[in-house]
Amino acid sequence: MDPKNRGSQEHGWDESGPGAASGAPHAADTPGAGSPSRPPAPAGLPGDLPTPPPGSPVPASSVSSASSVSSDPSGPPARTARIVTGDYLLTVNPVDGSEIEPCPPGERPARPERHDPDERAELRHAAAAPRPSGTVLPDLPMLERDEERERLARLLARGRSVRVTGPSGSGRSTLLEAVAADCERLAPDGVVRLSGYHRTPADLLHDLYAAVFSAPLYRPERAELLAAVQGVGAVVVLDDIEFGGAALDEFLDATPECAFLISATPDVPAPSAESHLEEIFLSGLSRTAGLDLLARAARRPLEEDEASWAADLWFESEGLPLRFVQAGALLRQRDALRDDPSASETDGGHDVPLPSIAEAASPAALLAGRLSEAAHDALRFAVALGGECPHQVHLRALSADTHADAALGELLGCGLVTAAGAHHRLAARVTAQLAEEGYADADAGSAHAVAGHYAWWAGHPSVAPERVAAEADAILAAMTALIGSREAGHADAAVLLARAAAPAFAAALHWGAWERALRHGQEAARLAGQVADEAYFHHELGVLALCTGHPDRARAELEASIGLRGVLADKRGTVAGRRALALVADRSPGSAMAGAFGAGGGSRKGEDATPPAGGAAPSDTETTIVTPKAATTTPMAVTGTPAPT
Repeated sequence: MDPKNRGSQEHGWDESGPGAASGAPHAADTPGAGSPSRPPAPAGLPGDLPTPPPGSPVPASSVSSASSVSSDPSGPPARTARIVTGDYLLTVNPVDGSEIEPCPPGERPARPERHDPDERAELRHAAAAPRPSGTVLPDLPMLERDEERERLARLLARGRSVRVTGPSGSGRSTLLEAVAADCERLAPDGVVRLSGYHRTPADLLHDLYAAVFSAPLYRPERAELLAAVQGVGAVVVLDDIEFGGAALDEFLDATPECAFLISATPDVPAPSAESHLEEIFLSGLSRTAGLDLLARAARRPLEEDEASWAADLWFESEGLPLRFVQAGALLRQRDALRDDPSASETDGGHDVPLPSIAEAASPAALLAGRLSEAAHDALRFAVALGGECPHQVHLRALSADTHADAALGELLGCGLVTAAGAHHRLAARVTAQLAEEGYADADAGSAHAVAGHYAWWAGHPSVAPERVAAEADAILAAMTALIGSREAGHADAAVLLARAAAPAFAAALHWGAWERALRHGQEAARLAGQVADEAYFHHELGVLALCTGHPDRARAELEASIGLRGVLADKRGTVAGRRALALVADRSPGSAMAGAFGAGGGSRKGEDATPPAGGAAPSDTETTIVTPKAATTTPMAVTGTPAPT
């Protein structure tokens, strides 16, 4: 992501050819979730999706079959991307399979420059979860955390690294954001905010590199990456980390000039005794602070019976701030019922009782029951995706409700949704509570609708790959749900979604998502009996393994792909596979070429990654990497995605 380079091809996607010539719009990009160098949507059309042709079955909640996004020779052209990665030049080809070759000297980029403060601010803004529309969220203060805040700022000013541990809903993210604001001028590279949600140590090293350096045409191999991040001097605020122990030690050792402020839940492995990482444990709020927070969330003073009710809630919840935010939403809903004359007979009117402590302990169903229908739809989609929330613009398309984008604001205001990196997901325990109330009854159908929509959107020429990568968690969750459902047509839908999304993940250099999409697609193609698609996914996995320094695994995947394509008499695909296999042979240990390229020719074992918690388990080759991307593109053959009108 390079704020200085705003050209239409800086994303690495080809926009020449029939699709571009016809004036395909670029208003499809989801706002607030991708590259800051992408031009904004036209005035009056913020974040609008491309318009499907008349009669198109997608995007809409009525998607009924995988064939709704099947290949159509009359559709827009396929998009390719050229990426320099280590010693290789990778051309992502979504039709026959990606091509990889030794990188010509003229393709290698110059030494990267550091982002200046304005560019860092722009990147930080682009990486933040988007603000919802339609609902005014309560401005709640951070209570009883001043001592921790001051201590954290002092430790970071002395160059110490700290891990803040607390349960979900304890206010860790709020505390980290406050401390980050206090430390803006402490380090030469400023404050770098990273999300550890579903990220591995290798992922986070690349994220740190991308946050500090401008290298839009290059993904450094591990040796270059480590050399670069060793010189980074920043306060790194890392929320929701999912690894500890030796992996955390290695990550911290790779960045000796950085001071880290890390947050984790108690179930994340603890740091090792040798890490010299300070530990701070966040407890719940006191009873007084809990009642104060509840009154602020309710937007009025508490009545006497409400104060007694809140005291019981404080004891049950152990003072977790999230529970008081949700309880405040319950009181606001109760006030609305008491003030509504039409509710006097059906809901008790002015005598609306307080929720029981059991209801307040598991408030998701009660809160959701009093929200709009669009919010109900958003919750059903999120439950079907294991808690992942599609962006508000996609909610509008999925629910066929022009006001559905306001649903996210409703859910945030009730404490049912929380930010997770650049997107949103259901808050702690909400998914399970809603599933118990029947919100999961139509999971497979909801996931099918999401997959049909995302397959259309991700394959559209006007959607930049960074936008697709920003929706990676929801897209991958849809694939997981479809593969697990075993209902007719769902495996086919997962294949189509993987074929559309995987090339975009690769072009955005979100390679962990690329690998997971390929493995999901491979499994779905096997279940659906789609041999050609299975061969494609084997080929892509082989290319990825070669890029990440695993020639043995690359050989096995490419040979499997060539064998399947031989059965299908797919000449173009077979040629692409044999070219990649020849490069594997050249770079394998013991060959003459391997010696010529040294460590870059197939010995990048340090890029092996630990599968992220809570997601689909990737293989040990996964490196979920988000770095500045390549931008040189060439026109390719046509694949089918509905063209805009």
